[in-house]
Amino acid sequence: MAKKPTVADAQLILQLYDLRRETEMRKARHWWGAEFFPQSTDEFLRVSQAAGTQENNWLRQALGYWGMTASFVLKGVLNEELFLEPAFSGEMFLIFAKVQPILKELREKLGDPQAFHSLEEVATRTKYGRDRLQLLAKRVEMMRQKKAEREAR
Repeated sequence: MAKKPTVADAQLILQLYDLRRETEMRKARHWWGAEFFPQSTDEFLRVSQAAGTQENNWLRQALGYWGMTASFVLKGVLNEELFLEPAFSGEMFLIFAKVQPILKELREKLGDPQAFHSLEEVATRTKYGRDRLQLLAKRVEMMRQKKAEREAR
């Protein structure tokens, strides 16, 4: 049975939340949430391999943050149940839902079978996580369609 959340878990969540409020991190999170909807591995790789661009920085910053926080859960540093609360990890699910459809090919092209491992493990190892991911995948598709409609006008 998973350990009960502790005060230390709550303190870590609050510290991680503070990191999300940093100015550049807010920009990265906005870009991931509202602007970046990779529909192919090549589209993702164009951004991830464009070193020095703002989008590349934002891609790496948000992925690095969520990979780090997911690793805390996997290593037992942070209570999983507390971490999975939508108010905290909903954004991680949104980001992973954008990457999941291209994940296999992305790993192949990167030559890294462990790419996004922490995100995938935390997002899919519980029924709650899988249900959450499915919900966010639907939401991502609706967001993608709305963005395309706005751009078509």
